[in-house]
Amino acid sequence: MATTHQVDDKPNATLNGGQHLGHVQSNAFSIGGTHGPGGIDISQPGFPIYHRKFANPAPLGLFSFASTTLLLSLINVSARGVTTPNIIVGMAIGVGGLVQLLAGMWEFAAAFSSYGGFWLSFALIFWPSSGIAAAYTNADEFHNALGFYLMTWFTFTFIMFLGTHKASLALSSVFFFLWITFLLLGVSELTGNATIAKAGGAFGIITAMCAYYTGAAGLYTDESSYIQLPMVPLVRAGRV
Repeated sequence: MATTHQVDDKPNATLNGGQHLGHVQSNAFSIGGTHGPGGIDISQPGFPIYHRKFANPAPLGLFSFASTTLLLSLINVSARGVTTPNIIVGMAIGVGGLVQLLAGMWEFAAAFSSYGGFWLSFALIFWPSSGIAAAYTNADEFHNALGFYLMTWFTFTFIMFLGTHKASLALSSVFFFLWITFLLLGVSELTGNATIAKAGGAFGIITAMCAYYTGAAGLYTDESSYIQLPMVPLVRAGRV
């Protein structure tokens, strides 16, 4: 005996590729109705979660760099009379070093990985247990060595700056002001000029603000914020 099947008389809507609309809707609002259109978690409306394959690690790297740079620069300008730089050790290892290094690995970015290494190495210089600073019994020799160290990073930063001329004004400004910062701090160590050191600290603060802005511009997307910050592309559409 032939079996009979009940046929739904409602039209069976499909999407491109023959995928049933009802199947898509059931997936979109699965798990007790906690997922809205586009995969947005609506179980806590104030804190939507956008399910993406990969997060953007660039804001993490920029914020880590900006925060550590700002702290050191405040010390370099002797803000509130603070001149001893050792407070930067913990920040440089944990935030500017480790977090930025991880961001560089996730984004496969030479800049984040390199400056993560910079902050780790800089922290080791002022970490008493490393013995690096203690190895210099002559203060002038230590300052000259530190000047060489900063001028090395000045050279590297200039190379990175040249690679941003087709990126955006926001990103290029970070490397431009960082390049000047390293130059001034390096010269101040080599000459012993405290005024140049404070100028380097001032440019470091500007660098940090530019990095904060660039990181925020990448963080504030159409999906997560009503705020949109312009990056100002340096190459016009249709031109290379």
